Amino acid sequence: MLTGRPAQVSFIVLFAALTFVGMQINFSALLGADNQFFTLFQFFGPMAGAFLGPVLGGISILLSEVVAKGISGQTFDLVTIVRLFPMVFGAVFFSVYLKKQGWKDVSIIIPLLAILAFWAHPVGQTVWYFALFWLIPLITKVFSKRLIFRSLGATFTAHAVGGAIWIWTVPTTTGLWNTLIPIVAYERALFAIGIAVSYLVLNAVIARVEAALKTGVLHADKEYLFVKS
Repeated sequence: MLTGRPAQVSFIVLFAALTFVGMQINFSALLGADNQFFTLFQFFGPMAGAFLGPVLGGISILLSEVVAKGISGQTFDLVTIVRLFPMVFGAVFFSVYLKKQGWKDVSIIIPLLAILAFWAHPVGQTVWYFALFWLIPLITKVFSKRLIFRSLGATFTAHAVGGAIWIWTVPTTTGLWNTLIPIVAYERALFAIGIAVSYLVLNAVIARVEAALKTGVLHADKEYLFVKS
């Protein structure tokens, strides 16, 4: 985790810049809404939690999203506002490796609440099995020390929050959710790989900076360094 206010500010500025660039690059259309897309941001967003912790990491994501959408001239309608929050909770899950027990409990509760919220909706009751995707974060908790499983849990936590909010705020049908099942499996697998790779890259960059400055202000996770700095 980054230590020291200058390091945190530097990371937030860098992350905000990456968020802006990432949100300009569309990856796939979001079914059920006009002119809404998953973007490159989905491939690295949750990793902020690993370097800043669950609270500051979540706040940095939220602010970065708002700024990026504002600069891009997007209107903050209901769909846009709803889409600000899933990645925040993804970062909370990704940060649980920091061994903060209270946040570990929260990261388990989030997908469970999302499942219950989905099942409480009339349409959700007709496609109840869709929400079983959101058991994945609980399963991956067992293997959370492994980066790919932590990344998979993070992206499905974000998906759980987004799906639970989506079904209550956007008109959907049973057919739509059924269509999404194979798409979700494919996209989330790719997002998990992207999160893991982007974390490895940024972790390596931080390690290089730490070694060059020789100050100890920045702290890279040595477990994920292929080449020791």
